[in-house]
Amino acid sequence: MTIKYCGLLTMTFQKEITLKAKNRGFHLVTNEILSQITEIAKVKVGIANIFIKHTSASLTINENVSSDVLRDLEKHFNKFVPEEAPYYEHIYEGSDDMPAHIKSSVLGQSLSIPITNGKLNLGTWQGIYFGEHRNYGGSRKVVVTIIGE
Repeated sequence: MTIKYCGLLTMTFQKEITLKAKNRGFHLVTNEILSQITEIAKVKVGIANIFIKHTSASLTINENVSSDVLRDLEKHFNKFVPEEAPYYEHIYEGSDDMPAHIKSSVLGQSLSIPITNGKLNLGTWQGIYFGEHRNYGGSRKVVVTIIGE
């Protein structure tokens, strides 16, 4: 086993960015995020934590080539977490609200992605997905924290 010494962490950076409002469903947002954190180019080795500040939206990593995956995930999650389930108590914000909270909890609000030579070190077919689980969610706030050298 080879261990590479990376030295002391010399950079900490945090920025709140905004994802433009999107229709309900899953959206590939890797480039939208990267365009707002150009500071990543200065990081040789590090980690990016990407956190969405909402309880009815999510972030996940999945295939970045076929848009069929985006649509299939939306169809599956709508079947997996239906609207208007008779046992929901939290119903006063609309029929899409409680399912949005459940989808957000299942998928999560935070990603940690390695940074190598100024780029997110994602797999060949990987991209960052934003899940908009409300019918009218609006723009969404995301906090990106980078720690590295």
